[in-house]
Amino acid sequence: MSPTAAALPAPCLDVALALPGRREGKVRVGYELDGDRLLFVTTDRLSAFDRVVAGVPYKGQVLNQLAWWWFATTADIVPNHALAQPDPNALVARRATPLPVEVIVRARITGSTSTSLWQRYAAGQRHIDGYDFPDGLRKHDALPRAVVTPTTKAEHGAHDEPLSSAEVVSRGLVPERVWDEAVAAALAVFARGQREAERAGLVLADTKYEFGLDGDGRLLLIDEVHTPDSSRLWVAATLDERIAAGDEPESLDKEPVRLALAAAGFRGDGALPELDPAVWAVTSERYVAAYEMLTGEAFARGAYPVQDRLIANLTTAGVLHG
Repeated sequence: MSPTAAALPAPCLDVALALPGRREGKVRVGYELDGDRLLFVTTDRLSAFDRVVAGVPYKGQVLNQLAWWWFATTADIVPNHALAQPDPNALVARRATPLPVEVIVRARITGSTSTSLWQRYAAGQRHIDGYDFPDGLRKHDALPRAVVTPTTKAEHGAHDEPLSSAEVVSRGLVPERVWDEAVAAALAVFARGQREAERAGLVLADTKYEFGLDGDGRLLLIDEVHTPDSSRLWVAATLDERIAAGDEPESLDKEPVRLALAAAGFRGDGALPELDPAVWAVTSERYVAAYEMLTGEAFARGAYPVQDRLIANLTTAGVLHG
């Protein structure tokens, strides 16, 4: 049985390890290892509207373990940076230089952020990110085909800037050959994700990929794949009925947090509103459900505090040395 809000452990918001080269992202903390290896630790921090807004217990473990599963499931399509998983929250990865844009693939017209396809369409735009969209689309409708809508990578607290594929190349952000390869890989991985999601009774509405280049210039899929943080995952059985009724899809991602924040008047700027603790408990349950439905495996909750367990497991694996 899933823990209630009162029974949940305190989320892991940060870690501190005796390793060099610490780098901190919205959710992950990275360290330098020997040779061309890096260590990434996934915390329980949750970001929405380009801000870190809270910590959700077990979220970091779900993201790390689910990404590991997806890396294995898509390795025949494009190489990735995953090398080892010495702890439920940790990934040893091959070093790569990230491309300076996020590769977003959308199969549905949806979203609540200012850069989402639906918000711009609802505001009257019909030519968006290099694509022409017809009149008459409803929120959450399926698109005729999946589209790639890249964005810049904003610094902490700033907002991502939507781009077209043509702008990615014309601005010199990514060479055309590399960008074409990334787009083709993204669409192929997304198609695999849609099929796996359908098998699990889910709909993969959209997702965000990150790619990088290794020391030999080879394109690698990096960061995470098809997790509740980077993807909208909807329950297929109730989707059509909910859309017809004008309701939001039943989701297994962080959209409930986005919606709760938006309902409180928060869209990324100003002070964070207080949300009902039940929002975080429900969100934790949704992350776990997504893992179990997609992988077909029971989720084994790791021990908390994460820091203590992490140090023990990294020492056993030889990543940390006494």
